[in-house]
Amino acid sequence: MPNVAMNLDSWREEVLPSDEALVKRLVAASGFFRPDEVAVAAELVSERLSKGPASGYRFIFVPQGDGLAGYACYGPIACTTASWDLFWIVVDQLLRGAGLGGALLELAEQRAAAAGAERMYVETSSRPLYRPTRHFYQARGYAPQAVLTDFYAPGDDKVIYLKRMNRP
Repeated sequence: MPNVAMNLDSWREEVLPSDEALVKRLVAASGFFRPDEVAVAAELVSERLSKGPASGYRFIFVPQGDGLAGYACYGPIACTTASWDLFWIVVDQLLRGAGLGGALLELAEQRAAAAGAERMYVETSSRPLYRPTRHFYQARGYAPQAVLTDFYAPGDDKVIYLKRMNRP
């Protein structure tokens, strides 16, 4: 198993032009997302590159070789005072279960709380493929708040989780 601590030593928040393609490749290779979802993940990187912080998207990248070991995208939810969303968190298939996802999530939570977040929301699918994902969030203090039936597709509900942040 790769050394997760080593990977975390090299994380960065700066968004580079090459990140759009790297995110696209990582998300597509995950086996979890449809092509239209992969495109959305890449679009958020593009939006951050073109609008900067005004885009509302913040990133944490963990480089590995010529790609990414993982990344997270999060930011404030428009028209709220202290609610934030974890838009994306994806880890290389070979690193799943090694602690990188949890470390990325914790870092995103810390950075969001330092910027004023009081609540972090996460949305995910109800499909069986996402059972480990739902367990991942629940094991880290996220509580289910709502289920939107057939949201993504017939039989694929959206499950919304919430975690209250401890502000520094």
